[in-house]
Amino acid sequence: MSQSPESPKSPNTNPNPNSDQDYLNLEPPPSLKSKWKPKALSLPDIWVKEQALKHVIYNMQQQFSRTPSSSPPSEPDVTSFQSFPLDPIEPDYSSLLSDVVLLGIFSKLPVSQHVSNSLVCKRWLYLTGRLVQSLKVKDWSFISSGRVFNRFPNLTDLDLVGSCIQMPKDSGVLVTHKTVSVYVDTSSTFAGFLGKTALLPLNVIDTGLAMVAEKYPNLRRLVVIGASEEGLRQIAVRCYTLQELELHCCGDLALKGISGIKNLQVMKLIGSVNGFYYSTISDIGLTLLAQGCKRLVKLELCGCEGSYDGVKAIGQCCQMLEELSFYDHRMDGGWLAGLSYCSNLKTLKLKSCKSTDTSPGADEHLGTCLTLEELHLQQCHIRDKQSVKALFLVCENVRAIDFRNCWGLDDDVFSLATSFDRRVKVLSVEGCSLLTIKGLESVLLSWKELQQLRVMSCNNIKDTEVTPELATLFSMLKELKWRPDSQSLLLSNLVGTGMGKKGGRFFQRSKD
Repeated sequence: MSQSPESPKSPNTNPNPNSDQDYLNLEPPPSLKSKWKPKALSLPDIWVKEQALKHVIYNMQQQFSRTPSSSPPSEPDVTSFQSFPLDPIEPDYSSLLSDVVLLGIFSKLPVSQHVSNSLVCKRWLYLTGRLVQSLKVKDWSFISSGRVFNRFPNLTDLDLVGSCIQMPKDSGVLVTHKTVSVYVDTSSTFAGFLGKTALLPLNVIDTGLAMVAEKYPNLRRLVVIGASEEGLRQIAVRCYTLQELELHCCGDLALKGISGIKNLQVMKLIGSVNGFYYSTISDIGLTLLAQGCKRLVKLELCGCEGSYDGVKAIGQCCQMLEELSFYDHRMDGGWLAGLSYCSNLKTLKLKSCKSTDTSPGADEHLGTCLTLEELHLQQCHIRDKQSVKALFLVCENVRAIDFRNCWGLDDDVFSLATSFDRRVKVLSVEGCSLLTIKGLESVLLSWKELQQLRVMSCNNIKDTEVTPELATLFSMLKELKWRPDSQSLLLSNLVGTGMGKKGGRFFQRSKD
């Protein structure tokens, strides 16, 4: 029987030349034993060059293989040997579980683990996408191609502002202004540079909003910029459960489209942002908003124009309104009197307003918000005593007052707070450096029902100037946070530590 040309030759005879022993007999002939020394074989030598080892592994492959190879036993198939699986694939036990069971398991895991779970397989990718309910889209093609609807079919909170702005995403420079963030390059100009050329065309945004309305009828919150009346009408017709809407850079007439959103409760309307974009929201837009969304509970107006008529329309139509906020408003004089028509208003917030009311009018014509409970002033200019007095008269029934980082709040302006009803229970003052202990005491002693006091970072208020009357009032409060002078507090904590003195010798002036 002929032997394979690649088989190693042996001087011993064997009745069965095809046996494994014939291939594993690697001893040299007797004439070469004295000259031959054993040499350790490397792994490449064993793996590639030794046909005997290949033949043994080939026989092992035949035992595991379902279909026998067509190659003869004495001549192993090198191709099939190379495809031999050294690490058999373990079965996917998760395939035995239904989608409902897996979704129940994934829902118990922290949200931070959803990304790693989605990388396991396509099925897990699809299931984790069904758990996502809130999404900020940065690329409009994700909407126009329809991929977002397949990837995240159960969204209830969708933010489209970043995808509607056509600015270079690879510039590496991100400009943020509280309500919007934009990538810019050297060609950008900071004078309302998010104009018509920087935003997607209206028809493109309207088409995308129509797709969103069709695929997400259970949408509860939507944030969009540059939308028109037609696009917002599509949302109003199909998204019956929409409760919160945030609109950037839209005009008065665009607000006609949201008149059909019957269940809208929270509205944030951003007309203009300094340095980013400009759009006009006047009394016309405020009236359309009030007449179309009568179930509003919370309304925030940012950079909006208007006057007494617009605020009056909101108060008369939105009788469920409980919280009203003005951010950097551009209202005409006399708008404060319109607040008296808000019959159910409980919270009034003014933030970053350069003026309160330029022409509030006579005190007897202002009216009062009878249900108002909280007044918040943050980063506002309140130097004008006439406008501050008018604001305090309209809000004379409040129970909680918060002044935070307000410019112009000195003793004279703060003394106007005595016009509040004596039932004020909570006062918070922070970052008002012009206020002194004398001005604070004159007001606090007139409020007989004060229960909570918070004074932070008011550097003109000194601990050493606290009078016995004020100290007695402090002892009767339910809650007191008193850290007016942060500098003195720091120095008192460093007493005895030696800090602040060790480097003194290095900075002493040299004597002549």
